[in-house]
Amino acid sequence: MECKDLVRSVVYSSKPAKQLSQLLRGSLFPFILFIHINAFSQVKLPVDTLKTDSSRFQIPATSTENLDEQYDVGDLVTGILHPNRPPGPARTKSGITIIPNIASNPTIGSQIGIKAVAGRKLGTDPTTYMSVAATSASITTKGIILFYVNHNIFTNSNRWNVQGNLVVAKTVTPDFGLGIGRAGGSTEEDRVLTNPDRVERVLQSLLFNFREKIYKEIFKSVFIGAGVSFDIRDKIQQREVAENALTPYNIYNNKYGFDPGNYMSNGLLFSIQYTSRDNQNRAYKGIYADAGIRVNQKWMGSTKGALQVTSDFRKYLSLSTNRPEHVIAFWNWGSYLISGALPYLELPGTGRDAGGHSGRGYTVGYFNGTRYNHSEVEYRFPITRNKFLSGVTFFHLQTANNDLGTKLFEQWQPGGGAGLRVLFNKATRTNLCLDYGFGRYGRRGFFLGLNEAF
Repeated sequence: MECKDLVRSVVYSSKPAKQLSQLLRGSLFPFILFIHINAFSQVKLPVDTLKTDSSRFQIPATSTENLDEQYDVGDLVTGILHPNRPPGPARTKSGITIIPNIASNPTIGSQIGIKAVAGRKLGTDPTTYMSVAATSASITTKGIILFYVNHNIFTNSNRWNVQGNLVVAKTVTPDFGLGIGRAGGSTEEDRVLTNPDRVERVLQSLLFNFREKIYKEIFKSVFIGAGVSFDIRDKIQQREVAENALTPYNIYNNKYGFDPGNYMSNGLLFSIQYTSRDNQNRAYKGIYADAGIRVNQKWMGSTKGALQVTSDFRKYLSLSTNRPEHVIAFWNWGSYLISGALPYLELPGTGRDAGGHSGRGYTVGYFNGTRYNHSEVEYRFPITRNKFLSGVTFFHLQTANNDLGTKLFEQWQPGGGAGLRVLFNKATRTNLCLDYGFGRYGRRGFFLGLNEAF
């Protein structure tokens, strides 16, 4: 069999040829195993995202797709390890899985660790989502150490959804000042704070976070939620910087009265959400909308009081009936301080949405302010007939204020990129996502994750 015939068997058939399995087993198995491990490692903490499905356990109640015509990583691994095994139905049995926790992006560097994930369906209603819990410990090449435990629980018929997490970490955070990259004010302090020259500094700290939130379905597809969040940072230090040096972090703390060494940002959470997406992992059509309020309270131990409003809107348009994977997706996410003051490391900005996906191409917090907005459009398209490979192109705009003359929506910073998708789990439409993003000021980077950015 010629090489082109082997390629054709993957691209056009849901059952690769035996010869291909033998070839992959001998030459590409380490690469496939790497993909399989990385995909499991990318399950995100369920932060204020209703029905954050588990790609490992969640099986949709209904689907019009013919899964026999699709080919995913599980099929490929099975074909490599067991080339003579006949195909069978997708497994829905849950249990406990212990896996390596490997990740990579410009903010954290490269990560290695271990993770345990468990899933179980509660109740007898077949439409009930799988309840999931996970714990992980990891370390990165940039000195980040992370331990967390989280859960995302659905009661029978999804009447109640309980999300929560506990995080203890040693963090390393890049710091590029306040605003959208435009100089503000008239003094040297103002110029340092807004950092138009994009000088990079680094903040280190110990982080403790506890968050718990409960959602209730009040109408079809409409949910309300309430909860609490405790964000505590201690031993905050600026790497290779004198204690009283003129830096954005010191200037901001002096301006708003925060202790540079520690703070607490504790508050009440309220939200209302609507979703009509046909799939939570990779939607072909529908809408997701969320409006939330966070009220930091001194009586809860918060260093400062604050009122913050967030918005999240996503719209999906399929361009083809026969190939619904051709999708134009729109996303807008914003966070706006209405009153009070937020600690410097809690300001909304690049990559600080719930999933950490905004502003691909820039590091987390590259642009930020007391008010921030991110808009993005993405075109998703199939590459192979069996949906094993697909691709995306994306373009986004970010805007932020700096409280020194530049207002929200006054200046925008662009970014964009393209990516490859590998179908990881066809039953849940879960993709392994490999994106290369770029932006202004020479910003660029490779992003590896599971599930679409939005």
